[in-house]
Amino acid sequence: MTDFMTPKQRSQTMSKVRGYNTKPEKLIRSRLHSQGFRFRINSPNLPGKPDIVLKKYNAIIFVHGCFWHNHKGCKKSKLPDTRNEFWKNKIAGTVMRDQRNISDLIKQGWRIAVVWECGTKKKDDLENIIKKLSKWIIEGQSKRIELSGRKKL
Repeated sequence: MTDFMTPKQRSQTMSKVRGYNTKPEKLIRSRLHSQGFRFRINSPNLPGKPDIVLKKYNAIIFVHGCFWHNHKGCKKSKLPDTRNEFWKNKIAGTVMRDQRNISDLIKQGWRIAVVWECGTKKKDDLENIIKKLSKWIIEGQSKRIELSGRKKL
């Protein structure tokens, strides 16, 4: 399937994609804040500038976009048909960077949660993720969790 946008239109569309303060990030932050959690956002002193840093709990939360961070099996992570090699390399680079950053953070003693964008789309999924995330933050047992809500392919 060919791209339905001209290169100029595609460029304009892609230039509007935000790297931080995305809607999923804001939803997660809002729900956590309403439960009494206090945190820092996009901490520049930590690898990967984590989306949410809860220093009191030694916990970090990344809110990943399914497409940009290659959520395996998710419908939203399908690569475009055009410029396939470009996108494959770009996404692979992002995944490698994510793995490196998470590994560095774990070595520094942080606990890591990854919340996938697809889990924030439906209210029930979001509330379920917030419950699991809150429990994970407070209990402090597992070093790493991944949370999503949508059914995978």
